[in-house]
Amino acid sequence: MDTSALYRDITDFAHGTPPWVQSAFEVWTEYGLLIFGLLYITVWWRARGQGDPSAVARAVLAPLVTALVYVASELVKSTIDEERPCRAVAGAAASLVPCPPYGDWSFPSNHSAIAGAAAVALALAVPRLALLTLPMAVLMAFSRVFVGVHYPHDVGMGLLLGASLGTLAVALLTGPMTRVIAAVQGSGIRAAVWFTGPGPARHP
Repeated sequence: MDTSALYRDITDFAHGTPPWVQSAFEVWTEYGLLIFGLLYITVWWRARGQGDPSAVARAVLAPLVTALVYVASELVKSTIDEERPCRAVAGAAASLVPCPPYGDWSFPSNHSAIAGAAAVALALAVPRLALLTLPMAVLMAFSRVFVGVHYPHDVGMGLLLGASLGTLAVALLTGPMTRVIAAVQGSGIRAAVWFTGPGPARHP
């Protein structure tokens, strides 16, 4: 798939935007994933106070599933060896951020895969969060092309990989993780119960 022409269009557009827009995208593409981290903590804290083992299980799975997706994305990336567009596309505008070093391949976009997995895992834990997390994931994917370090097909496949594997992993692991959480809640071990919440029987 050749999306070089679309890459040129987006990077040309990026260079035509005001400096503050460029700076905002540079900050977002670098640090935006940290917001998903804050959401993991918020969702976990909310779930542990509910006393529902399945809610805690989904909250705990969100970062774990995202980590699994990252590993899968890295495995795919290491087999494709696609050069970054900031080096490979002739006549394209310069990237707004430094081009990653040779060997840090382009396909798929790890940022997009992580964002896609985090978005769906958090939305499965707290459905109304989808209104926040899904646009965040799309914006993260777009930012990777905007700053010039990925092709459009890199980020599209990254989002698809992250969202699909994330959904599948949550579906497969929620049951087993719920049983683990319920066992921990009934264990009476203070530190463990603090992490999972007291569970239905102990919840006031």
